[in-house]
Amino acid sequence: MIVLASDHAAIAFKAEIVRVLEKMGKPHRDLGPTQAASVDYPDFAHELVEEILAGRAELGILMCGTGIGMSMAANRHFGIRAALCHDAYTAEMARRHNDANVLCLGARVLGGGVAAQIVEVFLATPFEGGRHQRRVEKIEPVLGDRQEDS
Repeated sequence: MIVLASDHAAIAFKAEIVRVLEKMGKPHRDLGPTQAASVDYPDFAHELVEEILAGRAELGILMCGTGIGMSMAANRHFGIRAALCHDAYTAEMARRHNDANVLCLGARVLGGGVAAQIVEVFLATPFEGGRHQRRVEKIEPVLGDRQEDS
């Protein structure tokens, strides 16, 4: 299962991505929003992440105007590796070397054809493992590094 979410800036763009998923025969669920009214993108990023962490979805696709905000919000969660991709190569490497489980896209910076190619490559590329597994394990935050408020 692939879950998708966006903010208001990416509603039409998300519809294009849904068509790509349907063409590929990939099961998916749209977590919203469905209206173009202004929303707070972190709310949708956190909801999508919870679906993945709970095991109800394997991968996610987040979209906003640039993809930056969504990637920042998603990456705040332990176990999430959200990758902002701008082409097929970055999508392939995000999966192959970094085991990315969330793809982030910018609706205002990508054309439909490039976005479709990114999604197709991201979903078709497996994690290579091996030497990359050790590196992926080092991505998770070290909880002792946090400064506690006095």
